[in-house]
Amino acid sequence: MESSAALLQDLPPVTPAFIRPATVSGPGRTEMAAALAQAESHVQAHRYAEALEALSEAHVPATSAPDLALGILHCESWARLYLGEIEAADALAERARSLSEAVVFTDVDRAESLFRLACCRLKGNRVSNAVSLFTLALQVGERGGIAGDRVRVQAFEWRARCYQRQREWDAAQVDAERSVELAAQLGDGRLEALALMQCSIVAERRGDPLLARFYGERARTLAHDNGDHQTEARIVNNLGGLSYLLGEPEVAVAYLKESFALSLEIGNDADAAQAVSSLAQVHLRCGAPRLAEEQARHALSILDERDDYVDERGNVHLVLGRALLEQSRDDEALKEFAAAEWLFESLGSASHVAAAWMAQGDLYGRRGDLEASTALYRRAAEALQDFNF
Repeated sequence: MESSAALLQDLPPVTPAFIRPATVSGPGRTEMAAALAQAESHVQAHRYAEALEALSEAHVPATSAPDLALGILHCESWARLYLGEIEAADALAERARSLSEAVVFTDVDRAESLFRLACCRLKGNRVSNAVSLFTLALQVGERGGIAGDRVRVQAFEWRARCYQRQREWDAAQVDAERSVELAAQLGDGRLEALALMQCSIVAERRGDPLLARFYGERARTLAHDNGDHQTEARIVNNLGGLSYLLGEPEVAVAYLKESFALSLEIGNDADAAQAVSSLAQVHLRCGAPRLAEEQARHALSILDERDDYVDERGNVHLVLGRALLEQSRDDEALKEFAAAEWLFESLGSASHVAAAWMAQGDLYGRRGDLEASTALYRRAAEALQDFNF
């Protein structure tokens, strides 16, 4: 993990922008600009494969058309990030960050490049590095007026995700609320919906499902009204889980089926698999382990090898393991718990790893091995405690 100080030393100094990029003119530029505009439209609609197709012929020299080159790098890296091609996305985002340091670019360009690179680092589980980059994007974006504020809204929202991973709930809540306030000031309902979703997640993790549902319902309304169906599907999935926690399993199932349908409608198989995973968990807790097993295996068949869904893959392995345990298939269950632990270790989340240890502790407890069970429970508790001296 890189420290913030080391990261800032490695980055070139931010150079004030005195002029806008010198650009080529003529039919070639017109065609490239049209391809970029089409690709950005696809990304806005979450059609990432189509965005890459639109950019397939877009090769713009950075020296003759730096503005188009930066836009293409931003667009392609974002599309590849959401298609699960994290290493390729990171490499493109790093090229964009380096290009944006030229004097022909503005602070907004630099903040945008830092933000996108930070997103790649978070998806690649380099959380501390991502926090440092988001923080730098926030600092640079302050000098960018309204356009800079738009970048800062997103940086606050994504940094809140980092703090959640690190179990820093107060910091996560502060950043999520800042994102909501700034998005509301800008009048951007899509960004406000995303920020409210983070508020909802933080509230749920802090043990307040009623407040979490309040935020979630507001977020869903905004996402729907602004035509952001991918975000709406994800929020509906979360509302399903919250409904179950609030003692409404039938409502939970209805929400999760709706999330599944919305995700399929926009062609997002991975998010559809998350809805199936959530359904499996509800059915498991409602006493239907065979159905839960079937649904968990279906979700894994879709999410297999998606490095950007490591947390969800681990969760599915946990659900599958518990479904197998309920059917007295202990050896198979233990393999699933081990798979979950391995994935959560790569995620770097103590709470996720602790959940895998708790599941293994339950298994050994059922076998009558109280010594092994107690050791696993103790390990989980120690991983979650907030002080060590």
